[in-house]
Amino acid sequence: MNMSPLKVGQEFLVTIKRIGINGEGIGYYKKQAVFIPGTLVGEEVVATCTRVAGGYAEAELVRVKKKSRHRCQPACEVYGQCGGCQLQHMTYPEQLRIKRDAIWQAVERYTNLDPEELDIRPTMGMDNPYNYRNRAQMPVGYDEDGVMVGFYSMNSRELVNVTDCEVQYEEINKVVNHAVDLLDDYKVFAYAPKTKKGTARHIVVRRGYRTGEIQVTFVLANKDFKKMYSLALDLMKYCPEVKSVYVNYNSDDTHEIFGPDMIKVAGEDFITDRLGKFKFNLSPRAFYQLNPEQTVKLYNQVKYAASLTGTEKVVDAYCGVGTIGQWVADQASEVRGVDITRAAIIDAKANAKLNNIDNTYYAVGKAESIVPKWANEGFKPDVVIVDPPRTGMGPELIEMLKRVQPKRIVYVSCNPSTLAKNLKELTKKYRVDYIQPIDMFPQTSHVEAVVRLTRMDKSEKVKKDSRR
Repeated sequence: MNMSPLKVGQEFLVTIKRIGINGEGIGYYKKQAVFIPGTLVGEEVVATCTRVAGGYAEAELVRVKKKSRHRCQPACEVYGQCGGCQLQHMTYPEQLRIKRDAIWQAVERYTNLDPEELDIRPTMGMDNPYNYRNRAQMPVGYDEDGVMVGFYSMNSRELVNVTDCEVQYEEINKVVNHAVDLLDDYKVFAYAPKTKKGTARHIVVRRGYRTGEIQVTFVLANKDFKKMYSLALDLMKYCPEVKSVYVNYNSDDTHEIFGPDMIKVAGEDFITDRLGKFKFNLSPRAFYQLNPEQTVKLYNQVKYAASLTGTEKVVDAYCGVGTIGQWVADQASEVRGVDITRAAIIDAKANAKLNNIDNTYYAVGKAESIVPKWANEGFKPDVVIVDPPRTGMGPELIEMLKRVQPKRIVYVSCNPSTLAKNLKELTKKYRVDYIQPIDMFPQTSHVEAVVRLTRMDKSEKVKKDSRR
């Protein structure tokens, strides 16, 4: 059994060699990998070991002895306490570089591809990498001043008070603070999961990117509070941009924010927003990208990668509320979307109608089952767009794609590791034309990517197989 050279509580000196997928610096102490949040490549740091696990250790930064030129002052007062952001100590150009590098490392680790030979493009960033999130989901708690909201600290359930989140719209911060004051005024106490006492669990606020309309949802653990209508009217009076107020009841011991009961309290049924030429009605449960400015870039990259001429049949797998498929629909003969969530398909149909798109069709179910059925009926896709969750595509869907063999696959990824694992299988029949990283969440370690894959002809496949 290998003994770790580090003990919990031990202080040590180490040089950071690279950045991990969660934004932490990685150094090597006597050949053992050590993960240290808040550090940068090339820095010499003093750290204290906090955990020893199989083959690696975790540590907490004590001080930086040799600083990187990419280190900067975080904008947020509670950075390092709040677990929402991981990279505010890093200059933005360096954030973009390490996000591209995260994809490079994943390809190198999980595939047989040589990243040197791939066209992995520079990460598309933002002109202003702050105040970009259009939605806040903030747990309610207590501090010495009474009711407060915030975000949980890294890897814990300790709530950090946040009154001015640097990555949310400023208007959202303003509305959240007014909502907190009203909860205090109306004596709506924060819910404590351990004792199951109290009422208020979360405040959820969404703002339209183009319209400026705001929707607020109060998530309560029970129906003890009887004056929600009065509170809602007060909030709309103080914040006229609030057009819609809901209450949601969630009494379950769960990590899910919303419970089954969603009730409109005051104002409109939904708020509206626009992305490009498209209009969307947003109810509290409706899925909508959190960074609209970068979403336009993402969807335009999908459209570019699809290379449509007006004659192609397109499948939008994991279609959600239909936004990506509808974005490309004007250059396709027909777009068919499929998703396992019935509510999402209902929204997708409504969005198509709202935007006068008449060449879309939607079905509830698994793409790996429905797409072959469509192919047997004569709808064989030329292009398949996939936008899977962080877990990536399942083996059944990959096998379906290899069997149906569309000319092109456009893969939208939010996880470099699962992307690379999927590419290992897909590149048995497809070549990777390029990978375009996009920074949807500045100041965090997350990176999205659009990948264009083209079906190899026989000569390409023979050449590829001969290299093995």
